Amino acid sequence: MIRSLGLLSLPLAFSAPAQAEEGIVTDRPDFVESSDVVGRGRWQLETSVAGERDKVDGIRVRGLSTPTLLRFGLSDTVELRLETDGRSRVSAGGMRSSGWSDISIGTKWHIQDGEGTRPSLAWLLHADLATGSGPFRGQGTRPSLRMSIEWDLPDGYNLGLMPGLYRDRNEDGRRYTGGIMAVTLGRQFGEQVHGFVELAGQQIASARNGGKLLTFDTGVTYLVSDSVQLDSALFFGLNRTSPDLGWTVGLSMKF
Repeated sequence: MIRSLGLLSLPLAFSAPAQAEEGIVTDRPDFVESSDVVGRGRWQLETSVAGERDKVDGIRVRGLSTPTLLRFGLSDTVELRLETDGRSRVSAGGMRSSGWSDISIGTKWHIQDGEGTRPSLAWLLHADLATGSGPFRGQGTRPSLRMSIEWDLPDGYNLGLMPGLYRDRNEDGRRYTGGIMAVTLGRQFGEQVHGFVELAGQQIASARNGGKLLTFDTGVTYLVSDSVQLDSALFFGLNRTSPDLGWTVGLSMKF
């Protein structure tokens, strides 16, 4: 799936909670998706630059990509989604590979508004397609299903939870099912700034299927206007199969 620390294991993408009812609500920069949709007839572009670095068997590995998500509202509860890590580059031990990443198509269905202790809920169904170039091309179509669960808490805090499943192929070409589980805690600082911390199991699989991709993430969003948002985040690997460090800087616009 196209949402994770992608160049050195899987790709990357994320979310931030609502700033205003009719304003921009993004699915970045954290890993947990927002449960909100963009609204009937509205377009939203979320684009960024992202980097990763790791050390594998004594060799330094660095990656750079341009994760981008385009969203269109079919109704007030359903949106269509087109996502990619864009142009990507990986360098390791003096060798460098570059090319275009796979494209993912999907939909988000907002099924419940939050009220009191009742969370806001949405289903996300995606399919990653083998459209990339060279080493950035995956094997066949890889579907994923996630649920976004969000609670508004007192004093400007919010809590998000995202469980999910995905289907992929391992290096032997055999299909397998992996898990997703992430939790994020955010807080609003005034009308424009929102910060978050997060624990993300972006990929939960056996060792022969790529192992676990576990990160601790933190970041901030800045609302320039009701339709423009800036953001940045850092991602720290929590185990040997996760990249040591990742970062992203993004711009989102609603039309």
